[in-house]
Amino acid sequence: MEYRYEPQGVCSSEMIIEVDNDIIKKVIIEGGCAGNTVGVSRLIEGMNIQEAIKRLKGIPCGRRETSCPDQLARALEEILNKKDAI
Repeated sequence: MEYRYEPQGVCSSEMIIEVDNDIIKKVIIEGGCAGNTVGVSRLIEGMNIQEAIKRLKGIPCGRRETSCPDQLARALEEILNKKDAI
């Protein structure tokens, strides 16, 4: 299933995440620092959602309290919450 997330407080503008049975299949991050966002996306593809959240949540960007990886973790948490609500 494909999910779209609008990150807050970072340079990226949209995260498109494809998930199948709690496994991250594909991540596209629009905007942000291309090398970093592509790198993070490729690193978590094939990973369990819970493991990715554990690794990414809480990472700051400079003086900001959040970052693209942290926002990606928040998007993944939303995906899990939506699945639980069904």
